Amino acid sequence: MRDGDWLTETGGRIRGVLKVMVDAGWLPGGSAVIGTGGMWEFVAVGRIDGETETAPDVSYDVASLTKVMATWPLVGQAVAEGVLDLDAPMSEYLPADDLPGGVVTTREILTHTSGLNPVTWLERYVGTEQDLAEAVLADPLEDRGRHRYIDRGFVLLGLLLERRYGVRLDVLADDLWDELGMRSTAFGPLPRSPSVAPTECRLAGAAPTWGVVHDEAAALMGGVAGHAGAFTTAIDLGAFAREILRLGEGSGGPVPSSFVRESWQPHVDAGQRRWRGLGWLITPEGVVYHNGYTGTSLFMHPASGRYVGVLTNAVHFGRDRTGLGELRAAARAALTPQAHGSTP
Repeated sequence: MRDGDWLTETGGRIRGVLKVMVDAGWLPGGSAVIGTGGMWEFVAVGRIDGETETAPDVSYDVASLTKVMATWPLVGQAVAEGVLDLDAPMSEYLPADDLPGGVVTTREILTHTSGLNPVTWLERYVGTEQDLAEAVLADPLEDRGRHRYIDRGFVLLGLLLERRYGVRLDVLADDLWDELGMRSTAFGPLPRSPSVAPTECRLAGAAPTWGVVHDEAAALMGGVAGHAGAFTTAIDLGAFAREILRLGEGSGGPVPSSFVRESWQPHVDAGQRRWRGLGWLITPEGVVYHNGYTGTSLFMHPASGRYVGVLTNAVHFGRDRTGLGELRAAARAALTPQAHGSTP
């Protein structure tokens, strides 16, 4: 299918699913970017909070997309600059010689095989004087080498990047995003405004979480963490996808092409006919993707250069997030080579 036809068809399909979700009252609204090469198309359906219409330049809390939009590329930079070694133990960089997690490597964290505590809950450290990085490494390892999605690993990588560079994670990320042409991506807090979508209303009769990170652990860390905390727009999400795909093709940029390509190779079985690369999930059809709990996703097909990014505040009416699976399935299917009986 020709690129123009694919853009139109995919945009119509994503718009249709979003409309069903909005009309059913499952979420206030959402936006999406569909792109290939130098072309892209935007979709915006519904409102951000029941009053203001959403648009491609509205900022959404991307939740765990922070892992691949901030921490993952910054790790790639650090490896290229000799600041980090993917296979060096944490004890080489942190005072962790006597801690169970001291043997864990950056590669294991990126592939979610570290065996670190899978429960992100950080409230237990509030009011103590225990260093957070050391606290994360102090718990016994469990099933090291087996794939298990673990936020704490990316919490640790964010802290590690800050300590290796001597610069805050949000500053490192801002420099990266600026180089990638992403002018509206940032860690929160953001001012409450019609250009920012609120997330969950946690207490009936109270205001929703708005402009501050939805993830509780990231909130405890001041809104800047390696696993969550970033906000972006459909425009910037498209710019990120386009530039990362170019890097994967071998063009120069802030993240080494070799690191990008290695990240998109299967490293460990992640179940459900998927593999985990470095950070990213990989399908048998060669789609690489990541999701965010708030209702965000980015799907890319490096072989064709096509991508679909979706931003919603699906948690706005609660954590059931009804219909989100169907929305993500539509985005992924649009990049599957067998879709529509043709090769993208």
